[in-house]
Amino acid sequence: MTTMTETSARFREFKMPDVGEGLTEAEILKWFVQPGDTVTDGQVVCEVETAKAAVELPIPFDGVVHELRFPEGTTVDVGEVIIAVDVAPGSGDVPAASEAVQQPVAEAAPEAEPEAPKGRQPVLVGYGVAESSTKRRARKGAQIPGPAAAAVQAELNGHGAKAPESRPLAKPPVRKLAKDLGIDLTTVTPTGEGGVITREDVHAAAVPAPAEAPARAEEPAAVPAPVAVVADPAGRETRVPVKGVRKAIAQAMVGSAFTAPHVTEFVTVDVTRTMKLVAELKEDKDLAGVRVNPLLIIAKALLVAIRRNPAVNAAWDEANQEIVQKHYVNLGIAAATPRGLIVPNIKDAHDKTLPELGEALGELVSTAREGKTSPAAMAGGTVTITNVGVFGVDTGTPILNPGESAILAVGAIKLQPWVHKGKVKPRQVTTLALSFDHRLVDGELGSKVLADVAAVLEQPKRLITWA
Repeated sequence: MTTMTETSARFREFKMPDVGEGLTEAEILKWFVQPGDTVTDGQVVCEVETAKAAVELPIPFDGVVHELRFPEGTTVDVGEVIIAVDVAPGSGDVPAASEAVQQPVAEAAPEAEPEAPKGRQPVLVGYGVAESSTKRRARKGAQIPGPAAAAVQAELNGHGAKAPESRPLAKPPVRKLAKDLGIDLTTVTPTGEGGVITREDVHAAAVPAPAEAPARAEEPAAVPAPVAVVADPAGRETRVPVKGVRKAIAQAMVGSAFTAPHVTEFVTVDVTRTMKLVAELKEDKDLAGVRVNPLLIIAKALLVAIRRNPAVNAAWDEANQEIVQKHYVNLGIAAATPRGLIVPNIKDAHDKTLPELGEALGELVSTAREGKTSPAAMAGGTVTITNVGVFGVDTGTPILNPGESAILAVGAIKLQPWVHKGKVKPRQVTTLALSFDHRLVDGELGSKVLADVAAVLEQPKRLITWA
């Protein structure tokens, strides 16, 4: 009979890592392995979706899969064990795996996180090792596994519980909201399950009281949604869970709309010369293989405008009451994906030549369409472009990406009657809209930036004369 010590030594556990920046949970989208499969160090075993992106997780050791702790579609807290691997197969009897995948555990009371097994703790780049205790959330319709499964769980995990964290419990978007509103989380009374501070708690603690309004506006996204079901036999409604990227979008947009005072300005511009330049560049042999389209020239025009008006490329630091001037431009490009809108950014776009910018744009779009955009690719943006023109829309009033000072919306480019050189002629015309944070970008600065972008698109030779 295999002893508990021997069993524990045979198994290595892989915990849900923090694959983003302070994320607290992720949903298991797909398992690529099953119990009994052989795995090697670095092999991808599953795909998970965080609040930022879908990410593939590699296992950091060799062995045979003994147990998958959660089924596909389950949202798991960071630090929870998701897979157990037998690193010494064939060395003795192996207890039967628990039935966690088929019959998830439902807890009636909080359960302490067991201590991690002793020995080498694998640390993958960007993952880290979770030190704090976590709790497995209850799930509807769950069944308690039998005694044998519980025994294996104890053997695999060991014994002992860690002391609870003294830091207030809150998810990253809630901490960001509290920081923006100047609220000390230690003074907030939590109402969430397990003592977690919610956005509503932060708004309730904020002064003045009208801050409650955005909390009410966000309630539908904050309430845990059930599994997608048809609400009535006639099929008149379908409910879809708000989670992952879409949940993060909702939280970010509400937080941005109600913390940063938005101002939007518009300009309609003749871009006929820009369209001619795009056509010529597409035929240029030096740009063979580069994605050349109007968005490329618009991106370059915005970078020129930022160089001429650098104060627009900044961020508001509420905690320190400072304006943080950025001396680099990480240019965000809003991309619609099946999982929702994401905004990856081109790092140090200000230093790139036109061909380099075109290559970066092409790679960014392709990666987003494949659903492979990493959390790192979406972090650290400074200014964003959203192209609503691809949907035939003339313009809009875009909401700022959290932490950024400006976002440029580009409308559809259409052939319209336009007064050109004293005569009405058909010209290629579009409307641009620039939203900016009025705390650090005043009307004059915002107007200069928008006017410069329009000027470059009207006369693209300014890409050279203003360089």
